[in-house]
Amino acid sequence: MSDITVRPLGEDDWEDYRSVRLAALRESPEAFVASVDEEESYDEDFWRQRMQRSARLVAERDGRAVGVVSVGTATESDGTAGELFGLWVRPEARGSGVATHLVKDGASLAAERGHSHLVYWVGTENGRAVAFASGMGFRPTDYRRPMGVVSEEDGEEEIAMVLPLGADNGPALRL
Repeated sequence: MSDITVRPLGEDDWEDYRSVRLAALRESPEAFVASVDEEESYDEDFWRQRMQRSARLVAERDGRAVGVVSVGTATESDGTAGELFGLWVRPEARGSGVATHLVKDGASLAAERGHSHLVYWVGTENGRAVAFASGMGFRPTDYRRPMGVVSEEDGEEEIAMVLPLGADNGPALRL
């Protein structure tokens, strides 16, 4: 299997982001608040503005997008916390390290932007997602919120998991 590369997407890469975002909405509609029909209707200006609000990273293998994640500033923080969201990997690439690459690069980007820690909201009933985040060094907090979309896999609420971005990121996150 070939190498995974992760690259940041700029505003001019809005079509690349749109393509992988719509693929994610088609494949995993239950994982997102938005619908593919809604987002397909958005124009170029909308997508360009979206690219400016948060950083978008795409994972590629052989020039094909196989995953995506976004990194922004956590709205519940005083600006010191970054937030990882919108993580998605194509089904055929799951379990091959794509998510790990995206999260590591997302954490590095958040640290470069001066964030002291990274927040990742995970469905409390989604054991695989909680285990993955824990394996990456994220730790559960007492913060909970209702799920934007309730599903059997994720449950009715999500938990904020936090990754410190200081000098010691834990053994699972050393780059």
